[in-house]
Amino acid sequence: MATKPYKKHKRGAGRHVQLPEWLQSSKAWATLSPGPRALYVELKRRYNGSNNGNIILSHRDAATALNVNRNTVGPWFKELQNRGFIHMTQAPHLGPSGIGKASIWALDELPTADMKPALKRFDSWTQKQKPRTKNRTPRPKKQDSQQSEQAKSAATVLKIVT
Repeated sequence: MATKPYKKHKRGAGRHVQLPEWLQSSKAWATLSPGPRALYVELKRRYNGSNNGNIILSHRDAATALNVNRNTVGPWFKELQNRGFIHMTQAPHLGPSGIGKASIWALDELPTADMKPALKRFDSWTQKQKPRTKNRTPRPKKQDSQQSEQAKSAATVLKIVT
């Protein structure tokens, strides 16, 4: 069977990372800074359609993939966990031969490989309000108020010269 001439140079478009509209319209995503967003996209890149709950990504590998220092990505992982986008299914540890094993992650927008439903905790996330600081002017002391009363009474006396 001969190949068709118009399909001779065509190749597949490759893999794509899909970020659903309902995820992007959540308040947790809208207030997320660019660093954790990039980390989430990197985690989503490693998801192949059937390995949710088994996504392996260490801090060092994430830093290399995002071209940042490895100390920078630690807070990004915590922020994604606090907002409910990801959760850790297995913590990093030393293997039986003494070689370190990376963290294993799960995306909360999708059901896991062991058939647990999607948690979608980011939908219920709310931003914690910071307590208001007191920016009031301090109350005047009694001495200050007596002096100001004397100044007011002296200012109210008018002399009319004709």
